[in-house]
Amino acid sequence: MTPPGGTELSARVPSEYVGQRLDQALAGLLPEFTRSQIQKWIRSGLVQVDAAPARARDRIRGGEQVRITVPQAPAVDWEAQAIPLEVVYEDDELLVIDKPAGLVVHPAAGNWEGTMLNALLNHDPRLRHLPRAGIVHRLDKDTSGLLVVARVERARRDLIEQLRQRSLQREYLAIVCGIAVAGGTIDAPIGRHRVHRTRMAVSEGGRAAVSHFRVEARFRAHSLLRVRLESGRTHQIRVHLAHRRFPILGDPVYGGRLQIPPLSSGQFAAALRAFRRQALHAARLAVVHPASGETMHWTSPLPADMVALLKALEADMQAHGSVRGRRA
Repeated sequence: MTPPGGTELSARVPSEYVGQRLDQALAGLLPEFTRSQIQKWIRSGLVQVDAAPARARDRIRGGEQVRITVPQAPAVDWEAQAIPLEVVYEDDELLVIDKPAGLVVHPAAGNWEGTMLNALLNHDPRLRHLPRAGIVHRLDKDTSGLLVVARVERARRDLIEQLRQRSLQREYLAIVCGIAVAGGTIDAPIGRHRVHRTRMAVSEGGRAAVSHFRVEARFRAHSLLRVRLESGRTHQIRVHLAHRRFPILGDPVYGGRLQIPPLSSGQFAAALRAFRRQALHAARLAVVHPASGETMHWTSPLPADMVALLKALEADMQAHGSVRGRRA
């Protein structure tokens, strides 16, 4: 029986999840929920597989019919705050926001106010009636660029399904350390770091994650990459690129120690040291409109700090001649 205000979800588990634990497979099928949430629902008897109770450790055979009773999220009275938002598109169904670096998307420990969610409630008080004020995907605090927000429940469910089906398209520009000769695909699961629990890492027991990248420009010791996401795991691009030994410049968590190329000018070295956030920007977003069915696209120009960094990288390359790269 569905709790008041709760939701019932059902899905048939595809063959790609054969052999995985039930909780791991459901985390992949339902990216809007965390694995810990799913495990809690299984323990509470809210998950049935082929109309029978299930355990988190049960292995997927493929083709099972899963039914989940999702409890209603507890109401939280977040405060509406008059924080400027750059709205690049809005209609009755959705909003598209161009988020600046430094703005937290959703309140959490250490950031209970001053977030994009607080700004959204000020922009449209009706969003208070939606889970997470209609936010269906996030950007890290210091990542800039585009994200979509649902304004009504129908649109929220539709956008979540697009995320699950990987039809919501997201492309990012990243300035990384190292010279990439060619693009490629990174297919590596991501989970919590075994020691540093606030960090993510490539992990065999993690959730499936796929990133595609291509080279946009090369510099003397850095590259500009365009990255397209299939999945949307926490810190996915940052973790995947670091795993391939192309950490994002300025990333305080996964970037490692700053490397200054040999014979760099003092001005160029200072520009590298001064860039104190991950050089990552959500540059393109495409969704199928929940009401019209039309595919809509938006782009966001690079912010001024990344433009200035690229100019510094270009000037350094011109001062030292050509570069030699390595394959990704």
